[in-house]
Amino acid sequence: MDALNRLTQAEAVRRLADRDASLFTDSIDGRIPIMQRLGWTDLAKKAPGRFVLLANLARAIVEEGATDVVLLGMGGSSLAPLVLARSIGSAPGMPRLHVLDTTSPIVVARLLESLDAAGTFVVVSSKSGTTIEPLSLYAIFRGWLEEALPRPVAGRHCFVITDPGTPLEKLRQRDLMRLTLNAPPTVGGRFSALSMFGLAPAALIGIDLEALVSRAAAMEAACQLPTAENPAALLAAWLTDAYENGRDKLTIVTSSTLAAFGLWAEQLVAESLGKDGRGIVPVIESEPRTPVAYGDDRAVAVLRLEDDDALASWSRDATPAYPVFELTARDAYDLGAEFVRWEHAIALTGFLLGVNPFNEPNVAEAKTATATILTGGTSVPPATADFDGSWVTFAGALRAEASPPVSRTNALRSLLGAANEGDYIAVLAYLPDDEALLGPLRRAAKSVEDATGRAVCVELGPRYLHSTGQLHKGGPNSGVFLLITARDRTDLEIPGERFGLAALHRAQAEGDLVTLAAHDRRVMRVDLPSSEHGVVSALAEDIANVTR
Repeated sequence: MDALNRLTQAEAVRRLADRDASLFTDSIDGRIPIMQRLGWTDLAKKAPGRFVLLANLARAIVEEGATDVVLLGMGGSSLAPLVLARSIGSAPGMPRLHVLDTTSPIVVARLLESLDAAGTFVVVSSKSGTTIEPLSLYAIFRGWLEEALPRPVAGRHCFVITDPGTPLEKLRQRDLMRLTLNAPPTVGGRFSALSMFGLAPAALIGIDLEALVSRAAAMEAACQLPTAENPAALLAAWLTDAYENGRDKLTIVTSSTLAAFGLWAEQLVAESLGKDGRGIVPVIESEPRTPVAYGDDRAVAVLRLEDDDALASWSRDATPAYPVFELTARDAYDLGAEFVRWEHAIALTGFLLGVNPFNEPNVAEAKTATATILTGGTSVPPATADFDGSWVTFAGALRAEASPPVSRTNALRSLLGAANEGDYIAVLAYLPDDEALLGPLRRAAKSVEDATGRAVCVELGPRYLHSTGQLHKGGPNSGVFLLITARDRTDLEIPGERFGLAALHRAQAEGDLVTLAAHDRRVMRVDLPSSEHGVVSALAEDIANVTR
């Protein structure tokens, strides 16, 4: 029976709309946490009730001289605002939005140097109110604000988005921050794009919420239609049929204006479905390539603007070779509808694959390992080779050869050679979010992909820990991981902590190394002497040379 018929027979669309947790588990005890995560199905319908509050807040900070809004968040607290800021951008006369979802001290220091405290407003965003990255960054930014502004004024430059009653909400009260914007506690982070986590940052930069939400509401209504004409059910059935035919690498191709959507969809797909040894691997393509370059484990989702004739032509050419699911958007405001479509579709896909799409059972492991590394309680696998300051570590199921590799390229050849048919390769880069650094790695990944047919993903750490990290550890053991770190000297003190930002950034990478190894994943770490452009470009060249 195909996936669409299974959805119809199970009355899955109706049961999801009714928030029937039995759709996802037969266990009575298992239904309770799922029931507490189904509050996202009507967010678009409810959103207009917050428009006046958000419009008044946006107007107030502009009147107070706002030029920049800095969002401190990770994963579900940051990705939807990042997508909207990159795809739509700030309205004329409104502040710029900087989404800071990294602990790289280089990135944070550069941003601080570019800002004026008098015009900067900070949004601290965390569902749980305990996420280490935004809390550490808040401590840094609050100290920076108070160097230039009186403490009460600095407090009025800070907002909080969190669930009711969290430690972050209590911190807001103690630090006299301006306002808490509460999100529904029944909405998980990756399903929260149309809650305060997505809407408030968008409002502060003047994005037209009425246009965004009206399109989302229309899609929300369409997602209640009978299965055969339901846009989410059709996408879920396509994903499931592809997966069950061995096409578990979901390649996401978009028009350039909508490119950031891939980051949001990547988290939704990977974190919702990558568990219990199963999962769909999202692969973001910065630019579509000749269809014959893909292996037979690919399915391709295309999101293009209606007038993107080049991508429309590519989709037509690709369709005979691969399953292609094409979606069109009038403009970037249709992303509101796509948030809804994909959230419903991935929930239904979870039902079809037999996984709970609302938990993330392996995410906490890397967080725990990070914390114990910072306190000296966990040992990190040592380097086994040193190539002119590049320290190479073999870990997990990737065993070092009896004879040490004679070069870094030779070591990389061992890693990439460990990838078998149907595997994917993930480059996990703990580097500044700078295209000058990441671009060479992406081009190297393309070379490997073209030469081997394997899917190759380039992920930025620690962002991916809150996104694809769940899939890496809880999904199928089909990943081969290259973890890249750098021993940069730039650091920032975190007020109130005994460690600095550089130590946190490094500990997050090492915590993931330890966790991947514990799950017997094939993983190699390359620890560079610095993240200077020439150093990273040389590594990228070595990666590309492996397959030449």
